[in-house]
Amino acid sequence: MYRPVPITTRGGEPTDSGDPVVTLDQVPRWSNAEFRYAHENEDPTNSCFPDPLASASGSEFNGSGIVSKFPMDHEINSKIYLWRGDPWNLEVDAVVNSTNENLDEAHSSPGLHASAGPGLAEECATLGGCRTGMAKVTNAYDLPARRVIHTVGPKYAVKYHIAAENALSHCYRSCFELLIENGLKSIAMDCIYTEAKSYPREPAAHVAIRTVRRFIEKQKDKVEAIVFCTTTSQDTEIYKRLLPLYFPRDKHEEEVALLKLPADVGDENGETTIDERKIRIKPLPNVKKSNPRISQASVDLSVSNVGLTRSSSYLDAFLDPAFMSLIKDPDQRRKEQWEKTAQAQTSWNFFKMFGYGDVAGPPLSAAEEYSLHSRYIAKANTLNFSEIAEMKIVYRGGVDSEGRPVMVVVGAHFLLRCLDLERFIIHVVKEFEPLIQKPYSIVYFHSAATLQMQPDLGLMKRIQQILGRKHRHNLHAIYVLHPTFGLKSAVFGLQLCVDNVVWKKIVYVDRLLQLFRYVPREQLTIPDFVFQHDLEVNGGKGLIVDPRTKYVYQRP
Repeated sequence: MYRPVPITTRGGEPTDSGDPVVTLDQVPRWSNAEFRYAHENEDPTNSCFPDPLASASGSEFNGSGIVSKFPMDHEINSKIYLWRGDPWNLEVDAVVNSTNENLDEAHSSPGLHASAGPGLAEECATLGGCRTGMAKVTNAYDLPARRVIHTVGPKYAVKYHIAAENALSHCYRSCFELLIENGLKSIAMDCIYTEAKSYPREPAAHVAIRTVRRFIEKQKDKVEAIVFCTTTSQDTEIYKRLLPLYFPRDKHEEEVALLKLPADVGDENGETTIDERKIRIKPLPNVKKSNPRISQASVDLSVSNVGLTRSSSYLDAFLDPAFMSLIKDPDQRRKEQWEKTAQAQTSWNFFKMFGYGDVAGPPLSAAEEYSLHSRYIAKANTLNFSEIAEMKIVYRGGVDSEGRPVMVVVGAHFLLRCLDLERFIIHVVKEFEPLIQKPYSIVYFHSAATLQMQPDLGLMKRIQQILGRKHRHNLHAIYVLHPTFGLKSAVFGLQLCVDNVVWKKIVYVDRLLQLFRYVPREQLTIPDFVFQHDLEVNGGKGLIVDPRTKYVYQRP
C-alpha cells in the first residue's frame, strides 16, 4: 500500500518556514517492490471508465503477439518517485510551480511563496510573465531546492481538448528543457493542471505521466530523479493507478497495461497527433518504376514468408476493417464523417417534426464522451443544486430485488417552466455519478406526467451522452410505471432509430404490485399522487392502500 514515510530534518535543521526537509532517500521509489496496486483486482472487461475506453492501440503487433509501447525498464523506473506532500520541502535540484501568465503569487501553487520567502515574488516580477505551455526559471531562495521552474498550464474546453492536451504536454517538456539547460539532475513536480482551469484530473495525469516517460527515455543519462508530488487523496489514487501503465515494474504489470492503456498514447514526445494536420506528399504522376520485375514474385514471396513466420492473427489484424480504417487517407476519413453527419441530420428530422426534439447527429467517440463527462462532473462539484433537489425530480431509492441501487425519477415533478435546463442536466449527472460505477436500476414514475410539459427526447439523448459508456454498460433496467401510448411510441422510435442499448432495457409495468416484484415497496419513497393514480387507472383491483403508511397490500 502507499503510505507516507517518516521524516527527518537535513542536518537536524528545519527550513526557514519551520517544515522539515525531506531528502530523496526518504521518498518512495517507484521501483520499490512493496508498492503494488489494485490493477490485479479489476475486471478488464468493465473498464469503460475511468480510462477513455482502454484498447490495444497503445501497443504494436509483432510475430509473437502484442508488445507494449511502454515496456518494462528497470533503469527508468529507478528514477521515478511518488510523494504525497508539497514539493517545497524536498531537497532536489528543482521544483515546479504551476502559475498564471503574470507569475503572480496569488495564482501560484499553494504554499510556495510562503516557503520561499519574499525574494521569489520579487524575481518573478522581473521576468515579464510567461506564455501558456512555456516555462521560466528562478532561484529557490529559502527552499531546500536550488531552482524553481514556473510554468503556465492551459485552460480546458471539450471542443479544444487536443489543444489543451498538447499545451499541457509542452508545459512538462519546457520544464525538463530548463532542467537540462541549467545542469540540474532532479526535479519535483506538483500537478500542473488545476480545477480553476477546468482541466479534468485523470486525463491530465495521463498526459503528465506519458510525457515524463517519453522524456526520460531520451534523456535518461542526464536525469537522476523525477518526483511526482500529490497533495490530495484523489490525485494520489489516480497516480497510483496510472503509473503502472506507463512505468510497468514487471511482466504482469506490462500485460495488464496492454488492456488498460487509453486509445491515444501520443507520439514520441507524448503529444497527441492529428492526422489531418500532417503534411502528406503523394508520388509524382506518370513516373515509371526503375525495376518492374520485382512485382508479383516478390509480393508472393513476402506474403508467404509472413505466413510462415507469423501467426494468422497477425494478417487478420491487418485485414480487419477497423484496422484498415486507421490507415485511410485522413482527408477521405474527414469526408466520410461529414457525410455521416449530414445523413444523420436529414434522416431523423421527423422526430423534431413530431415534437420529440432534436435526436440527430453522429454518436460521440469514447474520448469525447469522457471529456464531456469530466467537464460536467467538475462543474457539479462547484455548484449548489438545493432548489432543484427540493423538487424531487430525481432522487436516490434503496435497492432492487437483487441488491442493485435504484435511482427514482418522477415525471410529474418535472416543471419545465421553472427549470434552468443546463443546471438540471448538471444536477442529474451529479446524482447519477455514484450509482453508475456499478450495476444499478432506474424507476420512472410516469403517473400523471402528461399533465406537465415533459423534456423532449433530444434532452434525454444529451443526458445519456454525458453519463457515457459506463452508464450504458452498468444500467440493468428502467422500470416505467403507468406508461402511456405516447411514451411507448417515443421509446419505440428511440429503440429503432437512435439507440438499441439503453432503450431496450425498459420494462413497462402497469401496476404498483408489478413494480414491487422488481423493487421491494420498502425500498421506494413513492409520492402520494402515484398511489391515487394507480387506483384510478386500475380501478383499485387487487390493491389496498394504507393511508397512514402508504403501504400497498394485495387483496385476499
